[in-house]
Parts: sequence; structure tokens; C-alpha cells
Amino acid sequence: MDTIVCDWQIVTVEDDGHRIGQVLWGICVEDKSFRFGKGDYICTSKLVEIKPKKNLIKTTSGSIYKVVGEGKKATVEFCDFELLRNGFNPQQIKTLKATSLPH
Repeated sequence: MDTIVCDWQIVTVEDDGHRIGQVLWGICVEDKSFRFGKGDYICTSKLVEIKPKKNLIKTTSGSIYKVVGEGKKATVEFCDFELLRNGFNPQQIKTLKATSLPH
């Protein structure tokens, strides 16, 4: 485990009401692998294992993240997943969608 994350959320990605998978979204506290700087957002690959008693989360790419503090659960639509990958948290995405004009 090389990466510690705070302000984290387990985000379920759905498409037309069907669950595609889950990712971890959070803020980097420390990263010994030097992939992320302190304060950078992190959006992981698909989650394969969550160990709540140890506060560890493993992804399909084999990365293991330690989460600190209280986490949240959120859901985003697949069509908005790119916003999540680009740094918007689920609450910001919800606000963007609520304030955008209909097409």
C-alpha cells in the first residue's frame, strides 16, 4: 500500500440503471509511488476488493489504497464518468447537471 487517500468516496458507475462497477475517488494525502502529489484528486480503476476493517481498497490494476476518515457513497451515470476521471467529485457533477440547460 503506497497511497493514502482522504475525503474519499466509493462511486458506483451506472448506465441506464445498471451497475457497471465502482471506483474510489478521493484526495491524496501521501503517495510513496510518486504517481500523485499531496492534494491531488485520485480516481481509480474499477474496485475489486474493499476491506473496511483495514481501511484498504484494491483495484483491478493491482493498486491498494488506504483510506482515512469517513467516506461517502455516491453514484454517477456512465455518460458523466469522464468528468469524474477529470477531477470533478460526484457532488460537483450533480450540481453541474442540475444547473445545465436542457438540450
